[in-house]
Amino acid sequence: MSFAAKLSILLVSFTAALWCQPSMSTQPKDNGTSSLEARRMKLKNLVAEEWEYELKESPESATIYGDYRYNDRWSDYSLAHVAERKECYERFLARFEAIDVTGFPEQEQLDRALMVHNLKRDLESIALRNDEMPLDQFRGVHLWLAQFAALVPLDNTKHYEDYLSRLHRVPRVFDQVITLLEQGEKDGLMPPNFLLQKVVTQCESIAAPTGEDNVFGGVVKRFPASMPLADQKRLHDQILNAVDTEVRPSYAKLATFVKQEYAPKGRVQPGLWALPDGDARYRFAVRNMTTTEMTPEAIHELGLAQVKEIEEQMTALAKRLGFADLKSFRASLQNNPKLTPESGEQILDSYRKYIGQMQLRLPQLFGLLPKAPVEVVAVEPFREKESAAAQYVPATPDGSRPGKVYVNTGDFKHRTMLNVEATAYHEGVPGHHLQTSIAQELPSLAAFRQHGWYTAYGEGWALYAERLGKDLGFYQDPYSDYGRLTSELLRATRLVLDTGVHYKHWTREQMVDFFRQHSDEDEPDIQAETDRYIAMPAQALAYKIGQLKFLELRERAKKELGNQFDIRAFHDEMLSGGALPLDILDSRTSAWIGAQKKFRPESVAR
Repeated sequence: MSFAAKLSILLVSFTAALWCQPSMSTQPKDNGTSSLEARRMKLKNLVAEEWEYELKESPESATIYGDYRYNDRWSDYSLAHVAERKECYERFLARFEAIDVTGFPEQEQLDRALMVHNLKRDLESIALRNDEMPLDQFRGVHLWLAQFAALVPLDNTKHYEDYLSRLHRVPRVFDQVITLLEQGEKDGLMPPNFLLQKVVTQCESIAAPTGEDNVFGGVVKRFPASMPLADQKRLHDQILNAVDTEVRPSYAKLATFVKQEYAPKGRVQPGLWALPDGDARYRFAVRNMTTTEMTPEAIHELGLAQVKEIEEQMTALAKRLGFADLKSFRASLQNNPKLTPESGEQILDSYRKYIGQMQLRLPQLFGLLPKAPVEVVAVEPFREKESAAAQYVPATPDGSRPGKVYVNTGDFKHRTMLNVEATAYHEGVPGHHLQTSIAQELPSLAAFRQHGWYTAYGEGWALYAERLGKDLGFYQDPYSDYGRLTSELLRATRLVLDTGVHYKHWTREQMVDFFRQHSDEDEPDIQAETDRYIAMPAQALAYKIGQLKFLELRERAKKELGNQFDIRAFHDEMLSGGALPLDILDSRTSAWIGAQKKFRPESVAR
C-alpha cells in the first residue's frame, strides 16, 4: 500500500480554499491563441501546483519523499478539513479538465489523465464518507504514527526539534480522530466490533512502555555524534517528557474511547454490504484497488479458476517428490524441521541471501536499474502480532535513507521458511524496491508520478516479480518452489474470500472454512488474513489481478513482436511510466508494441 496519506494540515496563513485559487503566476495567458506551448506550460504549472498542495496536505508523505519543509506537523483529520479538501479537489479537477492536451507528448498526456483519474477517485471517496472510518488493525493512524518514529530523519538538532513539535501535536490528531469516529457512528459507518478490539490492544501496547522504552521515546538513543551535547541533553529531556505526558496519554485516551464507547457499537456483519450504500462502497473499492471495471462476480469466478489451476500445479510437484496427493504432502510440511527457522536472525539472513542473488542477475531482465540500496530489518515489536510476514518501505529519492524490507521475526519457532524466497523477490528485488526506486529516479516523470501508487500495479508487479525468479532458474529447492506456489495460491484465494464476504454476504466462518480447504497458511495466519480482508475491502484483490495483467501484456508483446521481443525492453516499458492504472498500462503497452513493429529490421530492408 502507499505510504502517502490523503489528509494533512495546511499552513495557518492559508485556508484550503485560498490555496486552490488559480494563481496568476501559474496560469500563463495565451491571448486566445491556445498555442501548444502555452497549453503545455499551463499543464506543467498546474501539475506542480497540485503536487505542492499534496505535500502540504500530507506532511508525513513529504517526509518520506525527503521534503522536510513540513516536518513539524501531522495531517489534519478534522471534519472541517474534509470539506475544505473536497472544494480543493473540485477546483483542481475543473482546471485540469479544461486543458486541451491535443498534440502533447505522451508523458504529458498521461500527467493530465492521471490527475483527472486521481481527483475523481478522491472526490468519490469523500462522497462516500470513507474518512469517517479511520481506524483498523492494519493501517489506522495509531499504527502509522508509531511506525513513523522509525522513518523520520534525525540527522541534526532541527530534525529533533521538528520531531518534538510532532509529539506535541499527537493529542490534537487523536482528538480529531475521535471526532471522526463519533461522526461515523452517527452516520452508521462502523467497522466490525470484533476488529476494533484489536485496535484497543494495539493502542494499549503502544501506550504502556515509558520513556526511552516507548517507540516514540527511543529516538533519544540515536543522537548523531555531531549534535552539540547541550542540544542532546535538552531534547532528550523534552522528548521523553512529551512522550510520557502527551503521547502516551493520547494513546490511552483513544484506547479507552474505542473500548468503552466505540467498539461496542461496531457492526456485527463482517461484509461491507451491511453499511449504508454498502454495494456502492464495495464497487468503488473494487474499481479503486483493481483500476479495472471488473465486476465482483467476475472476480469471484476468476478466483475459483485460479485456485483450481494453482492447486493442480502443486499436486504435480507433490507427486514428483513422491507423495500420493497434495493433502499428504501438505501434512508432511507440518513436521518438516527443515522449514522451521532456528532464530529470527536466520529469517533475516535468508531474505538477505535471496535479495543478494537476485541483484546480481537483474541486468539479464532490466535495462533500468535503481541506484537506491535496500536493506532487510526486523519489524518493530509493537507491530509483530498484526504485521504481515514482510513489508517494504521505500527509499528516499536521494538515497539518504535506503529502501527497507521489514521482516516479521516474532515467534520465529512458529514461522516457516517455505515462502521466504518468493517474498524476498516480492518485497525487495525485482519487486517493490526495484519498481518504486526506478519510478522515483526517473527525471522525466512529474513528481506526483515518481511517488504515485496504484495497488493493482504495485502489488501486481511484485507478485509478477516472484515468477521472474523462476525465469532465472532460482527456486532450486523444490520446497522453495512450492512456497512460490503457496504465495500465488494465497493471492488467488483472496479473490474468492474478499468478494465472498463483501459481495456474496459470506460469514467469517465461511471464509475460514474455504481458507482452510485451499491454503498452506497456518491457523494464526488464516485468522489474521481473514480479518485483513474484512478490514480492507478489495485491497487484497489487487495482487492477482495486477499480476495477471502483467503476464497478459508480456504474452501479447511476445506474440506480436516474435523474434523482436526483448524481455529487458518490455520490463523497462512496464516501469518507465511509473505506477499506472491497469487500463492505462494496457493501452500504453499496445502503443509501445505498435511502435516496435514500425522498426522491424525486415521493414527497413524493404
